[in-house]
Amino acid sequence: MGQEENIAVHDEAHCTASGVFEHLNHLQRLNTRNVLDAVHKRQAETFAPSRLQQLRQPTAADWQEYLTDLGERSVLFMDTLRQRGDNTLAHERAGYPLLLKFDHETLVNGEDLPRPVNYSLLRILEGSGQVIDSKKQPVIIIDPRGGHGSGIGGFKQDSVIGESLRAGHPTYFISFSHAPSPGQTLADIVQAQAHFIEVVSARHPDSAKPVVIGNCQAGWALMGLAASRPELPGLIIVNGAPLSYWAGTNGRNPMRYTGGLLGGGWMARLGSDLGNDRFDGTWLVSNFESLDPANSWWGKYYHLFSEVDSEAPRFLDFERWWGSPTLLNGEEIEMIVDDLFIGNQLSGGLGRKSNGLDLKRIEVPVVVFCSYGDNITPPQQALDWISDVYPSDLALQTSGRTIVYLRHASIGHLGIFVSGEVARREHRELLGAVATINALPAGLYEMLIEDQPEDPETPYAVRFEPRRIADIHGEEQPARDDDGEFALVERASAVNNSLYDGFVRPWLRQWINEPTAEIIRRSHPFHQQQLLWSSLNPAQWWLNAGAARVSHDRHPVSQDNPLLAWQGLFSSQVQDALNGYRDLRDATQELCFYGVYGVLNSFSGPAPKQNLQAPAEQHDALVIERLQNVLPPCGPLDALVPVVLPEKSPIQPIVEPDVPVPPDVAPVVPEPIQQELPVAGAAVVTTAVSPARKPNRGGKGPKKPHTK
Repeated sequence: MGQEENIAVHDEAHCTASGVFEHLNHLQRLNTRNVLDAVHKRQAETFAPSRLQQLRQPTAADWQEYLTDLGERSVLFMDTLRQRGDNTLAHERAGYPLLLKFDHETLVNGEDLPRPVNYSLLRILEGSGQVIDSKKQPVIIIDPRGGHGSGIGGFKQDSVIGESLRAGHPTYFISFSHAPSPGQTLADIVQAQAHFIEVVSARHPDSAKPVVIGNCQAGWALMGLAASRPELPGLIIVNGAPLSYWAGTNGRNPMRYTGGLLGGGWMARLGSDLGNDRFDGTWLVSNFESLDPANSWWGKYYHLFSEVDSEAPRFLDFERWWGSPTLLNGEEIEMIVDDLFIGNQLSGGLGRKSNGLDLKRIEVPVVVFCSYGDNITPPQQALDWISDVYPSDLALQTSGRTIVYLRHASIGHLGIFVSGEVARREHRELLGAVATINALPAGLYEMLIEDQPEDPETPYAVRFEPRRIADIHGEEQPARDDDGEFALVERASAVNNSLYDGFVRPWLRQWINEPTAEIIRRSHPFHQQQLLWSSLNPAQWWLNAGAARVSHDRHPVSQDNPLLAWQGLFSSQVQDALNGYRDLRDATQELCFYGVYGVLNSFSGPAPKQNLQAPAEQHDALVIERLQNVLPPCGPLDALVPVVLPEKSPIQPIVEPDVPVPPDVAPVVPEPIQQELPVAGAAVVTTAVSPARKPNRGGKGPKKPHTK
């Protein structure tokens, strides 16, 4: 697989219409073209000539062989579903233990903290043949708590934990238990995780500060933690983490419209009230499955059915983790929905609200890993916070900050965390390039990983290309700003939340107690399907013995049987139909969103003509003026003093000035200044940390560069 298959091209701007009705017409044409193109592409793959050549008339012997295999596979398939249900029930009876494939010990239990939380700090023990270097930079993986069970960072050997151990890093894992501590808040979790990082740093006084990795929900939580406690981490890696929640591309990212179409965050309040002030993560898991019905309702089960002899262990291993959703306190889910997914208050931006966190306070390098195949966190939501926080490339460079992003072309949201191929490629190279990332000068970079199949000892080549902020979006900034519509969603959500708090919540809480909440949780279809396919169902009494008999006397079909090709064709058509339904549903949601909020936004009148470049130009002019005032006049010999003898340098650190936004400039993200960066288009090989960067970033001074 070459580089072009892993790094996708830049996005193209789709929205060029300024009026709401012109924009709706544009969306209708765009979505129609997208739906038809997707149908043609899927049909071309389904009815490819190579597949059609395999469709021949079966003989009587072929039918007999296939039907025998079909019956045996059906028994093994149903027995695998029965085992999944039994595993889920056993996992529940055991108290929802952590699903890790690695030996570990608990260092700090969050229940013992002054403000108890359901998080704990674990030390991962090295396995056989693994050697841990205690002087290496420790690695901390924070498990995401987004509704599913705990252990995604290490429930298989090919994972982030596995790659960290393979590289010899002291490895730690911040996990969580099934149920939250009574009264715990997001602020309590942040304090607990900060304490965990301090404990790890104290255990390795001779090493640099820890590399902290956050997946999905843990990624945005880690960014908030680093903004409030910038002295704690040594390097930050966020994988598939949404940071700019309003961002997206028309015709591609329909999930960002969900909050507006549902009327805001009142449904999160309803869910927590029905759970007796605890929100059932099953709703989040089932919503995730509904995004891709072809895979959730058919694809993964057909894959198991067609390869049941070899696929059953992997399926059961994944479903053991996926089938045990966790709980969240009502305060937690309400704050996440209101302040982040609807309010977009994490990254902020010019003129937007802020919850007090300033991502500019993050001092260490930040690495962002995202994918174009991710329907939960597309690249826009993972990367647009950069342009929200830094109005221009000069602002990013003069602040002394380093940001690296890595993009995959096709892997899905869960694949970023659980795919063995991604773990062996992207995560392995990320951990191997920590020293290089720490030595990069301030600025924005893209990490490129290229395959080298001719070199088995070094299968991948890594390089860091300097980028401009404009490169995040492609050749040009999207012409249409959606902030007006999403700001209306926030206002509508606030109104609906007030109505719910005043008229529904008081009497609903009087009716719901813990037994009632447990009955409601058990009645969810996600749990009912697992209960149906378990040994508790009397109709399954024969499956265990029948599957054992079939496994003992198995008659698999030959691979050249033509009925297998007909079976595959039927499955592809089912998946094509479900994918077509998904495309039509997503297109309808987008049109409905702009049909409602776009029209409402137009009632405020036409937006004034906006000069997007003015804030960036003013910011850069003040920074340059500050540089001219701070830097003393000197000759060539004097200029060598800060390089050769830094402690003798008369130059003081430059503090970036706070630049107010002019009152006549609308609250939008400005386009960056188009400027040439040093060594543009070439591989970056650094020999020293940029003077604009704060030294001692990892706690032990600048490190030697590492290149591949």
